[in-house]
Amino acid sequence: MSRKILLNALVVVLIAVSSPAFARLTGLPDFTGLVEEAAPAVVNIRVTQFGNRNGGDQQMQNPHSNEDIPEFFRRFFDVPGMPGMPGAPDRGQPDRQGAGSGFIIEEDGYIITNHHVIEDADEIIVRMADRREFEAKLIGSDPLSDVALLKVDAKNLPTLKMGDSKALKPGEWVVAIGSPFNFEQSVTAGIVSAKGRSTNQQQYVPFIQTDVAINRGNSGGPLLNLDGEVVGINSWILSSGGGYMGLSFSIPIETANSAVRQLREHGKVERGLLGVQVGPVDRELAEALNLDKPVGALVSDVNPGSAAEKAGIEPGDVILEFNGEPIEVSGDLPPIVGSNPPGTEVDVLVSRNGKQKTFEVVLDALASDEDGNISVASQGEAASNRLGLQVEAIAEDRRRALGDPEGGVIIVAVEDDAAYRAGLRRGDVVLAINNRMIEDVEAFEDIAESLPAGKAVALRVMRDGVVRYIAYTPTAED
Repeated sequence: MSRKILLNALVVVLIAVSSPAFARLTGLPDFTGLVEEAAPAVVNIRVTQFGNRNGGDQQMQNPHSNEDIPEFFRRFFDVPGMPGMPGAPDRGQPDRQGAGSGFIIEEDGYIITNHHVIEDADEIIVRMADRREFEAKLIGSDPLSDVALLKVDAKNLPTLKMGDSKALKPGEWVVAIGSPFNFEQSVTAGIVSAKGRSTNQQQYVPFIQTDVAINRGNSGGPLLNLDGEVVGINSWILSSGGGYMGLSFSIPIETANSAVRQLREHGKVERGLLGVQVGPVDRELAEALNLDKPVGALVSDVNPGSAAEKAGIEPGDVILEFNGEPIEVSGDLPPIVGSNPPGTEVDVLVSRNGKQKTFEVVLDALASDEDGNISVASQGEAASNRLGLQVEAIAEDRRRALGDPEGGVIIVAVEDDAAYRAGLRRGDVVLAINNRMIEDVEAFEDIAESLPAGKAVALRVMRDGVVRYIAYTPTAED
């Protein structure tokens, strides 16, 4: 009899522990209601890029579909040996397929996902939570924010509510719903690890970092707060092997909404341009620049004729606020500037020699091609030399602002795609080519002229006071 009572008591305890009420008592969140309400608006997206059936073995199966490649590497690197990639065997091109996630924002069929999910797709199929499938039309996509807008021909669809990512705090619970490895309607949860993360590849997005388990196929799905509101779009993971390692990154919903509005109105996204090169402020620089603490974005160079130059901003200024928004670190500036359309008049607060000054700036337009990629060539001109770089002498005031380098020339335009992909940027100082010191522009041109075509070259470059080597094989013709 006592054993039966004990078993009954144990069952009661287990039921209590697993109940939502117990979750509330212990402070642990219960996600069941949130998921029941939000999941119907989360979709699975399958994309196909049609191959070339005119050659090769038409029955050959693609051994490396998009799903097999870690998202971080698939998005930022070419993978040798894949059909359509450099180094692939010439055996014809079979269809390439990939998958991702998305969510419905309007009941008449507008859906948000990632640009990299649908990039180069010839066919986009959206599968709803109720198993219905629709072929989607691409309204537009933006590679710089990694946002794409789709439309399906349907009515009265379930939708998600938009939240406020700015209200998120590190340590706050968040939930992701998506299709990792094609396991549709998978739910994972975690906390916000940090906000305002940026990368060299996507400096116009202040990513939300979380420890929510995100894997291949989660891309484009929603990141939700405890009210079931979308606060971000799951975009990429940092991983050495392609799987979740506790570092997941999502696009803030405000960034996505701004892109979506422009995609609906214009089919592409336009961004404002300040026209400065900036770097971080460390403790020593803060002391030298008469700052109370290492904060802001140090202007290392101002582009000639830019909005910043017209307003009076100079190298050596430290940008503290942009249009009323504080700039804590240099990485804060690009996404804030880019969130404003060209022609916007903004106030820029800087510290110059320890004194604060405010400049009124009318933003230029960030140049981009028809696909929304940043233009790296200078207005379509032919490369001026085999390196594909335009350079000029360093003026004395600019030389002092750059840290007084010995010799060298400053890059004013990067014309060669290979040079840009390798990391060379306007404002970099070239100190040496293949360990041959550069004294002036004439020396640069003489060495560039003597370089053999099709051979890799190593440049010794200084940026923000840091000297590094950058190697690439120029594609420019002289």
